[in-house]
Amino acid sequence: MRATYIEDFEQWSKEFTFSVPVTVRFSETDMYGHLNNTVNFSYFEYARIEYLKHVGLMNDWLNPKGSTIPVVADLQCDYVRQVFFDEQLNIHVKAASVGSSSVDIHYHATNSKRETCFVGRGTIVQINKSTGKGTPWSEEEKVLFTN
Repeated sequence: MRATYIEDFEQWSKEFTFSVPVTVRFSETDMYGHLNNTVNFSYFEYARIEYLKHVGLMNDWLNPKGSTIPVVADLQCDYVRQVFFDEQLNIHVKAASVGSSSVDIHYHATNSKRETCFVGRGTIVQINKSTGKGTPWSEEEKVLFTN
């Protein structure tokens, strides 16, 4: 694995405790029948939102009267294996590190044979809706990322 954010692949992959299943739809493939290279980011988005709901962070962000929202600061994908129409994938998600108002999220996509198809990472930042500035995580929110 050549991804710079993964030092020990075996250890890294064992640290995931949350995943969501996705099935590759025909509309997500290119003329060669494999997953279009932009769709991975949609899978990351879906898995990230499900992860954030799972750990309990989406409630405040979805509240129209809430003062903070998460924004994606950066996102990358490293492609390992071709993926084709109708394949069943699991998109694994974990918080790799938590900063004062940011969190580095890692992704690991595996197929039905548990082979790695692609990996990724991205930073989300919690910002104040009014000011657009970073808003620190509370201690309670930080704990949610580590459970």
